[in-house]
Amino acid sequence: MIRYVDMFRDRFGVEAICRTLGATASGFLTARGYRAAKSRPRSARAIRDEVLGAEITRLHAENYGVYGVRKMHALMRRHGWLIGRDQTGRIMRTFGLEGARRSRRVFTTRPDPAALRPADLVRRQFRADAPCRLWVSDITYVATWSGFAYVAFVTDVFSRRIVGWSVSASLRTEASPLPALEMAAWSSGGITGLVHHSDRGSNYVSLVYTDRILELGATPSVGSVGDSYDCQSVSARSRNDGVVLAGVF
Repeated sequence: MIRYVDMFRDRFGVEAICRTLGATASGFLTARGYRAAKSRPRSARAIRDEVLGAEITRLHAENYGVYGVRKMHALMRRHGWLIGRDQTGRIMRTFGLEGARRSRRVFTTRPDPAALRPADLVRRQFRADAPCRLWVSDITYVATWSGFAYVAFVTDVFSRRIVGWSVSASLRTEASPLPALEMAAWSSGGITGLVHHSDRGSNYVSLVYTDRILELGATPSVGSVGDSYDCQSVSARSRNDGVVLAGVF
């Protein structure tokens, strides 16, 4: 309430504001009480909070602004400050400080019920007797300081090698999986007779992606929606490589 009077005292006057506040359910504050509060010496708690707040702000910035109450409390204790955990949280809230929060869950597989889907030609039999006979595609994501980076990759089942990949800030077909497919086709020099397998994510069953597979002379194959077993035996290593690739960017 004191802060509210400070904000509007020059516009309406202290007496008018206190009189209006006293007539409402917001509470009661007299002009005399306001002036007494303003002239009263600062309490020991307020002075200590200011000192602790300055130190917490400094340490919070030095640790990239990611420490929450628990880690900040432990850090302050390691620096020799006698401070409680609840007190740390209260001061951090007062100074507008908070730690990094757990990232929201990201879904990289978004099925499109209206899309026409190719048949499943693989049925989890991820074996090939030569290169460029069977490819599997997938998308993973990496949390970065500026947001999520989506890593699309194409893996050759025979060699277990990533033959195409791309990194994008978007899950759109043109931004993420399609450049990976183009890279794989270019590096392989031709994929006539190849089977391209993926899950049923909308970016893989889209017309632009399926038509491009057919234009390259390959046959599209689609499994289930984000199934943990579908493509997993081949793409587990590719997921780890994808994280490394994203880290470069």
